[in-house]
Amino acid sequence: MSRPLPETDPTAADRRSQAHALLVRLSALEEGDPRREELRRRLVELHAPVVRRIARRYSGRGEPEEDLRQVACVGLMQAIRDFDPRRGKEFLSYALPMMTGEVKRHFRDRTWAVRVPRRLKELRSRLIVLEGEFTQRHGRSPTVADVAEELGLGTAEARELVAASAAYSALSLDLPCGAEGEERTLGETLGGSDPALEAAEDRVALAPLLERLSPRDRSIVLQRFAGDRTQAQIAASVGLSQMHVSRLLSTSLTRMRRCAEEG
Repeated sequence: MSRPLPETDPTAADRRSQAHALLVRLSALEEGDPRREELRRRLVELHAPVVRRIARRYSGRGEPEEDLRQVACVGLMQAIRDFDPRRGKEFLSYALPMMTGEVKRHFRDRTWAVRVPRRLKELRSRLIVLEGEFTQRHGRSPTVADVAEELGLGTAEARELVAASAAYSALSLDLPCGAEGEERTLGETLGGSDPALEAAEDRVALAPLLERLSPRDRSIVLQRFAGDRTQAQIAASVGLSQMHVSRLLSTSLTRMRRCAEEG
């Protein structure tokens, strides 16, 4: 349960009194009354210090404090809309869980680097607590098997949770990388030429030439050049002599070369 934030504002008592009076007036107005909007605005302004304190509490987690204020305000507006002063409950004790809950949902749903299932987002908070407590008890990080046992999950689900948790944040490709004074970013270190790419055009060109061979001859050619098998191994697999395999390879390659030249 959320506990009320400490009230250090010298006008806190006045704010509670003003808020109660405004909420009573708001509840007495019919929906659609233009005066309701003004009362809501005054209530939001009245609780601006509380909004700022909540935003500061959750700052430092990668989200701008101003954005967190806006999120907390969403919870405040929802509390103003739903609060019933006739029940005798203090407004701030009603509004605080809604404001902090809205901020927590923001971190759960909006700040992940990639999309992951909601159940894994909700389990991540338990995983973080587990990692801290487990490391303190055992002097090492928990394995997937440890996570599964501690959280009552299957091994596959625990593995998925650990992988998804690592996707919460991502490094920028513009992050400086390399030795001091070396002007290079992380993005410039990723990727490279693919040696297999050079052979892609050859594979495309060879496909129709292989189709012109008989199934046996095609198999021999593929075993020799795609399977990297010796002539002796091929001979044993097709039931021919090694010399016969050598002649068939030579004949097949000559035929393919002639077909390629003829187009």
